[in-house]
Amino acid sequence: MANLDDDYGTDVEIYVKALTTTIHADTPAGAPAELHVLLEQLGLERHEHATGGPVYVWHTVPAHLDANEQKRLVTRAIPALLLAGYEVNCTPDVFDEAAYRQAVQDIRTRAARPAAQQPAPVSSPSRPAPARRTP
Repeated sequence: MANLDDDYGTDVEIYVKALTTTIHADTPAGAPAELHVLLEQLGLERHEHATGGPVYVWHTVPAHLDANEQKRLVTRAIPALLLAGYEVNCTPDVFDEAAYRQAVQDIRTRAARPAAQQPAPVSSPSRPAPARRTP
């Protein structure tokens, strides 16, 4: 048993498992725990299979979602994975272009918000202007 990532050298391989309708997100053997946590935070469900050697870990989209929602969920995860520095491959039959664009836009919007909310730099105190006397 091996994950596709082990074969292709990516961090995450997203595809529909053969002879099923289940969308998988495979990670390589020994993938960092942070990657698994991120996939779970992005809405994917973690699965494990222990062997006499390595423990194989993979993620799937929740089965209760309809097919289009499943594609949107996994596609929206891609920009966050890329931003975190992971190499991702997604098969075309799973990829949803509109969901990807929206996810990228959402990330850009979130990134721009903190900059807009930062307080203005404090200027050096100036002396108050002398009071004017009127005759």
